[in-house]
Amino acid sequence: MKLNLLKLQDKSRVTASVLSLLLASSLSLSAQQPNFGPNVTVFDPSMSAATIQNAVNAISQTQVPTSAQFNTVRHAFLFKPGTYTVDAQVGYYTTVAGLGLSPDDVTINGIVHSEGAGNSTLDNFWRSAENMHVVPQNGQTERWAVSQASPFRRMHVGGGPLFWIMPLDGSFSSGGFIADSWIEDEVLSGSQQQWLTRNSILGNGWTNGVWNQVFSGVVGAPAQNFPPNSANGNPYTTLPESPVTREKPFLYVDASGNFNVFVPALQKHSSGTTWGSGPAAGSSIPIADFFIAKPTDSALAINLALALGKNLILTPGIYRLNAPIVVLRPDTVILGLGMPTLVPQHGNASMVILNVPGVKLSGVIFDAGPVNSPVLLQAGEIPGIGSNPNDPLLIQDVFFRIGGATPGQASISLQISTDDVIIDDLWAWRADHGNGVGWTSNTAANGVIVNGSNVVAYGLFVEHYQSYQVVWNGENGETIMFQNEMPYDPPSQAAWSHNGVNGFASYKVADWVKSHQGFGMGAYCNFDVDPSIINDHAFEVPTTSGVQFKDLVTVSLGGVGTIEHVINETGATANSTNQVIDLASFP
Repeated sequence: MKLNLLKLQDKSRVTASVLSLLLASSLSLSAQQPNFGPNVTVFDPSMSAATIQNAVNAISQTQVPTSAQFNTVRHAFLFKPGTYTVDAQVGYYTTVAGLGLSPDDVTINGIVHSEGAGNSTLDNFWRSAENMHVVPQNGQTERWAVSQASPFRRMHVGGGPLFWIMPLDGSFSSGGFIADSWIEDEVLSGSQQQWLTRNSILGNGWTNGVWNQVFSGVVGAPAQNFPPNSANGNPYTTLPESPVTREKPFLYVDASGNFNVFVPALQKHSSGTTWGSGPAAGSSIPIADFFIAKPTDSALAINLALALGKNLILTPGIYRLNAPIVVLRPDTVILGLGMPTLVPQHGNASMVILNVPGVKLSGVIFDAGPVNSPVLLQAGEIPGIGSNPNDPLLIQDVFFRIGGATPGQASISLQISTDDVIIDDLWAWRADHGNGVGWTSNTAANGVIVNGSNVVAYGLFVEHYQSYQVVWNGENGETIMFQNEMPYDPPSQAAWSHNGVNGFASYKVADWVKSHQGFGMGAYCNFDVDPSIINDHAFEVPTTSGVQFKDLVTVSLGGVGTIEHVINETGATANSTNQVIDLASFP
């Protein structure tokens, strides 16, 4: 894909009004509290508990019900350093975060929680909690009953006997993510089908698990136990260190009341939190170095700000883009508040990151638009150019949707064509329910295509695409925790076949790849339109000593459909008779 910034829009549209907008934005950004727009609420400890609780409740009332799953509301609650008494129930498209340099700078005497009832927890998506110390009071229990796209980051939880990541009624939840957190209480995983905990501390252990519970660089993690043995039925994949990580950039307020963004340092072969033993390593960027975008801003205005050297904060809302946002400067930070959502309008990509190192993208939803886009997020254009292993590209808490919210189509959700990339909590979803859903309606071939080398993915969730869910063409790739559901809706075996093969692998490593690793990898089927459909292989990989997979699971959900083999021709059949198949290693 060849791009020229000056060709993204008619140059005649770079008018005095656009330049005035950018100038006004820069002038208004003192180091004190900037204007984040009406959908960001900033609290300080001088406010009354009632005022804060009423503000939180007003958003929770609209965003907690399942009817809010595809609405257009977006909101962020930010707490300045101090102590608060609040019960914050977090619903759809809501983020709650502390503004301290350490999680312990913001203490919540109460709970910051996500609930579920019945099967509704399976749809608890698009929310987050970050950078706070939560201390439950008077018998309260901290709960984060979620499925995909609901990160729990840089949190300190203590004061209760249990930290639930399942609903109180015991119904299923389907995936989640904890990073850089200290959980003093025992974690009750219960009915969570799969989960990744990365670079954290578990002070009182972890109990239960269903199919795929993965721990990477976690102090106090349960011992490796896969396949689960008869004495301990919990399927645990435990890695003592994470190979290369960088925690998510975050807003904070310093001792003088100035707003900044902290960028944590790169870590290699790490475990535990970045902050538990003292200030985290990293650097700060003053808020004046950011363009604070509103949903009414055009791609032209955003691109001009980026070209002039600004970083980018996307405030809550829906951004309807007539051209892609183009990131052309190394080390640019792009931070979403309140689940901002990018929607291409004319078959364009929503964002293109050129071959430059160190870009950090986090907290953004990419929706497919009304005209098919070849790709929604293009990261790099030519592998082997412009990357730096000591300054990798970072893609964190980034979520893709094809249909569901609105009708939409996109051939590829994320394509990585540069080297040295960290993916850290990604959900790419071709919708199985909602608006514009159907085999010929919300069409999408692939969730993620990786063409670059030295790409590592933590918490890679990819679901329901119509060809290979993930295609990995680059060398030295590594995935730590993968979760996939094949598409529910192929109308027939003929529609779900290629080159004499039944179905498509959920995770395809190209035949020429010599080095690749996967740990804690799960793929499921539920062919509910035609339960007779067979998928031959959940994983397809070259057979060579440098390609190694550990702890794989396939599941026929409810026995609806068949996965013939786990990986290549290895592994038993998952079907109505044997619904769950575990495989310890390949080859």
